[in-house]
Amino acid sequence: MSLLSGVIEDATVFARFERTATRFPERLFLAVLPETAAVYGIPSGVVTYGEALNRVSLLAEAYRRAGYGEGHRVGLLLQNRPDFVFHWFALNALGASVVPINPDLRSAELEYLIAHSEMCLAVAIRERIEDLRSAAAATGAALAVIAPDDAPPVASRPATSHDDLTRETECALLYTSGTTGKPKGCLLTNAYFLIAGEWYATVGGLCDLRAEPPERMLTPLPLFHMNAMAYSLIATVTVAGSTAILDRFHPKSWWDSVRKFDATVVHYLGVMPAMLMSAPEGPSDKAHKVRFGFGAGVDKGLHAPFEARFGFPLLEAWAMTETGAGAVIIASEEPRQIGTSCFGRPKREVEVSIRTDAGQEAASGEPGELLVRAAGADPRRGFFREYLKDEAATTAAWADDWFHTGDVVSRDAEGQLHFVDRKKNVIRRSGENIAAVEVESVLGRHPAVAQVAVAPTPDPVRGEEVVALIVPKEPDKAGRDLAEEITRWCLTRLAYYKAPGFVAFVPAIPLTSTEKIQRGALKAAVAAALGKGDAIDTTALKKRTA
Repeated sequence: MSLLSGVIEDATVFARFERTATRFPERLFLAVLPETAAVYGIPSGVVTYGEALNRVSLLAEAYRRAGYGEGHRVGLLLQNRPDFVFHWFALNALGASVVPINPDLRSAELEYLIAHSEMCLAVAIRERIEDLRSAAAATGAALAVIAPDDAPPVASRPATSHDDLTRETECALLYTSGTTGKPKGCLLTNAYFLIAGEWYATVGGLCDLRAEPPERMLTPLPLFHMNAMAYSLIATVTVAGSTAILDRFHPKSWWDSVRKFDATVVHYLGVMPAMLMSAPEGPSDKAHKVRFGFGAGVDKGLHAPFEARFGFPLLEAWAMTETGAGAVIIASEEPRQIGTSCFGRPKREVEVSIRTDAGQEAASGEPGELLVRAAGADPRRGFFREYLKDEAATTAAWADDWFHTGDVVSRDAEGQLHFVDRKKNVIRRSGENIAAVEVESVLGRHPAVAQVAVAPTPDPVRGEEVVALIVPKEPDKAGRDLAEEITRWCLTRLAYYKAPGFVAFVPAIPLTSTEKIQRGALKAAVAAALGKGDAIDTTALKKRTA
């Protein structure tokens, strides 16, 4: 019997996991490598499917006795620890939805997340429990906060159900940055995650996720993002493989981790190949078992040299939190046009339209906005269900039954798609999407700031860095001390990567006739400030604290 037989019948994420764990209880499921264990202060070692199922079942029973089920949302601030997986699967078994929380978020962001999601419980590492309780108190939310080993308190309100769960039952609420300044909550169903696993297991070509021998997938990507949750974890469960989830990417120990785990597949972001290529070449560069890397954003000039040096292909893919596997596109077939911005040709399951600003279909080689949908009777199959509490944004995103991505691409004569730029005003730093308006909103509340505008500047390592142009209330006090004070102030309110890496004090911000920031002129102003040496470098202050 094929490993994939029957998976289409699975109604929930837990059902998919239970199917695999029941069939292969002795197989390795999760590995905690020593380097990750040392960072988290937890034991290193491995967890089999059978051991994990036992842990999940005990947690599910505890949650059931406490009254949790469908209609409840539970925040998870658990970093990349196995506890995240166990609590997610246990809650999913009862129909409760999880809200993954980025551990780098600070007070203002946590307050928004708690209030908007209406989570009734949060499970967090002990170091962040008081932060969550304080954020909940600031919003007036009745939020219980526990550590992963604590018994769950009785639910503050009754569940709508524990049973009759389907693929359309809400599974998770993931927040993604938008251009409105506040993150949007993407409501994701069981189908979203299950279809992602099925897609990865069957897409084929160079992206050949094997069922036998068991796949060993290594990822440094965070579990509060869809890639690690859907494409690493659920895809691995679908083919009964194993996963090692690092706390984050460590360039110095990366290859040791790859070899220690005997990884056959790795997941990456564009910043990673650049860092790995900067290390001296050595005889062990190809001493590994990796067959391919799955990711996005590799530098065009480094793509071919990386593959030649390390001996495996980097398969560039395109997807969004909103699209899931409903419209994922990957360059997994040759020729891949390495050294370009090509991310492949859509499979027959995906329909694509590229529209010019005039709303017409773009000609070959002409850039336009990428519109996508699933082929067949249900154009939203595999996509997110909706933006929570934002029907207008959901409707706008799905205008004319096409999902409008906001990404500008072009299509060549062979039908391959090439990434051009982002239509949305989003800064992408080391794989994180940062809404400029959100950063501007926080910086604008500093007492020394009269006006502020935020834009990206290219960064050779991180892709882009955040630059803040600030009109000071007292120009005579503008200088390095004030720039660092503002940056430190921002770091107490936003995740470290959102804070400005450069601050330039300017006499005016380029505005339109309606007093809106003139984004096109802003980029030129940022370039000018950096070019003249007027920008103060504050990147050294941006350090991960979680």
